[in-house]
Amino acid sequence: MQHYMEPAPVKIKYFTPGVIFISLIALNGIIFLLGRFIFGIGAVTNLNNQYPWGIWIGLDVGAGVALAAGGFTTAALGHIFHKDKYEVITRPALLTAMLGYTFVAMGVFTDIGRWYYIWHPLVFWNHSSPLFEVGICVMFYLTVLYIEFLPVVTERFIGNVKLPGALKRLNRPVDKLLRALDRGLDKTMFIFIIAGVVLSCLHQSSLGTLMVIAHSKMHPLWETPILPLLFLLSAFSVGFPMVIMESIAASRSFGLKPEKEVLSGLAGYVAPLLGVYLAFKIGDMAIRDTFKYLTEFNLQSVMFTIEVVVGFIIPFRMFMSKAVRESTTGLFIASFLVIFGVFLNRFNNFVIAYKPPYILDVYIPSFGEISVTLGFIAIEILLYRLLVRIFPVISQPNYGAAASAKFEIKGGSK
Repeated sequence: MQHYMEPAPVKIKYFTPGVIFISLIALNGIIFLLGRFIFGIGAVTNLNNQYPWGIWIGLDVGAGVALAAGGFTTAALGHIFHKDKYEVITRPALLTAMLGYTFVAMGVFTDIGRWYYIWHPLVFWNHSSPLFEVGICVMFYLTVLYIEFLPVVTERFIGNVKLPGALKRLNRPVDKLLRALDRGLDKTMFIFIIAGVVLSCLHQSSLGTLMVIAHSKMHPLWETPILPLLFLLSAFSVGFPMVIMESIAASRSFGLKPEKEVLSGLAGYVAPLLGVYLAFKIGDMAIRDTFKYLTEFNLQSVMFTIEVVVGFIIPFRMFMSKAVRESTTGLFIASFLVIFGVFLNRFNNFVIAYKPPYILDVYIPSFGEISVTLGFIAIEILLYRLLVRIFPVISQPNYGAAASAKFEIKGGSK
């Protein structure tokens, strides 16, 4: 049946009780977001001179960038290494990455005190700053993701441009423009795919460089000179689990059958990637002799243990199991644990491990910060559901093509 899977808009009812609930979360986030821009960042957050960043950077940006890694890992697997069987999940992964990076950019925009200066990195270049490299790479990669999504847009509207009223005269010119754009992208898309993979590797690692600069302000369990490598390897590790979980969740939400054969094959790459990450992580701890800090019972040691054991070691063992890889429920749970582990790793690095030189109080995210973060996630889910209804993103059985193929086979046998 897989041979007759073709991308097509999903025909589903948009508003359901679950969607309405998510919409309320999004609305609550938007209210606090407006408050941030109208009354200032201090009116909504608990950030101050000692804690200049919180969950908006640790989760919305740090974790958001990592969890959007499914876009470049799947693109590399499908287009660079030519694993054609994974083409069926490339578009959903691309859409997830595009939305993820869009809200990463929104997270940065929201967290900057003087948000109206966000354009400065484009003009005032600081070549020695890792933050500059992260900002430029994210901007470029987000642009690349939108370009990669353009063929999906052209496929949807070529031959189907139906502008109303006085705009009808533009139907033909717009259709020609879309066809020309499609031909141009078809010849040059490999450039953007390669650029996307390279840019992703650059800024994934540079996020770790930001915390290397913090040095003594970081807890020893996380402070290491190989932090850029660990950030990159953890992004590699979470890319495929994110695609697997998104695919299973979307299939259940839309009433479709999960592509278990494809997802099981994809899961086969996860254990080796997790193994490489754990080897560097544990090896680095052995070399720096930081295991001793685990004997101290405090917030840092507890969070580190949960991160490594629950988020990496347990799913590593699960993905090693053939029974788990062939079970939809097992794949979902194992993938969720990896996502949780990387999510917690970024939160730990940016929030838990960071210790200002002079501490007068403890940073606890405000209700407004949590609301904006949950609001971003909710809006991303709502946009994903909307876009898969409009554009051919998710592959579905094409029974007409299957019937036609069977007819040709029978005709040929005669």
